[in-house]
Amino acid sequence: MSAFPVTRLRRLRRTDALRSLVRETRLELDDFVMPLFACPGEGIVRPVDGLDGIAQRSVDELVREAGELGSLGVKAVLLFGIPEEKDDEGSGAWADDGIVQRALRALRAEYPGLVLVTDVCLCEYTAHGHCGVLRDGEVQNDETLDLLARTAVSHVESGADAVAPSDMMDGRVAAIREVLPETPLISYAAKYASAFYGPFREVAESTPAEGDRRGYQMDPANVREALRECELDLAEGADVLMVKPALPYLDVIRAVRERFDCPVAAYNVSGEYAMVKAAAARGYLDEQQAALESLTAIKRAGADIVFSYWTKELARWL
Repeated sequence: MSAFPVTRLRRLRRTDALRSLVRETRLELDDFVMPLFACPGEGIVRPVDGLDGIAQRSVDELVREAGELGSLGVKAVLLFGIPEEKDDEGSGAWADDGIVQRALRALRAEYPGLVLVTDVCLCEYTAHGHCGVLRDGEVQNDETLDLLARTAVSHVESGADAVAPSDMMDGRVAAIREVLPETPLISYAAKYASAFYGPFREVAESTPAEGDRRGYQMDPANVREALRECELDLAEGADVLMVKPALPYLDVIRAVRERFDCPVAAYNVSGEYAMVKAAAARGYLDEQQAALESLTAIKRAGADIVFSYWTKELARWL
């Protein structure tokens, strides 16, 4: 009998070609969505401190950026808007001439094959920065639902292929599904009150003027509650369930994947992107390797769709 092992798992790790042949999880560009931020004006590309490569763009520049993304093979984008003016109700969210509506019409006319997903929320449009109607310091759940539905309808009428409500109001999926029975609905079903949103709130100009969002976003300690949120959203008509953020919540992505037989999305958020960028800038790690490892982990956990600020760079790497 040989004193050496017969089973040697290293045999299939000896070359890049062998490792690729038996790779269990693969990154495909078709599974990724690039977030974009539309702002008023013309000829504007306003970089964001801490988010290298990410910028607020006027509609003409947004169209140009979408063309570059398309040439790289990116097939889907997620649109956010920074309005010219804000008010307590967030009326710019559903205005016919709102910034997202203008961007949708321009993108649809120029790139009919590009999948246009819109974030449906009020936080970018309200003067107070919260995701719904605010009264006496409290976000009013039921009063907000109609405004979210109006926003979703206005997006679809302007050219959106799918809508993604991110507000975390109870019942918002049902409210939107009632008025948009045929539109794909990607629900931010398990959206946590996370420390990793900081850079996004800068680019989207959506930091609450007072208080925080813990009264409606989820407690980071909870996973069973996330599964209840997902179950309710599916029952109300959601087509895709999203977990946000991604990397600190890989266990939640896995739990959702195992419990529900539907497409699962994950949002690789701005803080996750920014910390790798910052570490790479200091020479602490290789950005491409770290990004690919992070995105692979998200896919391995069970995400079918990944919303990521690395999508454009990933297109080049792949």
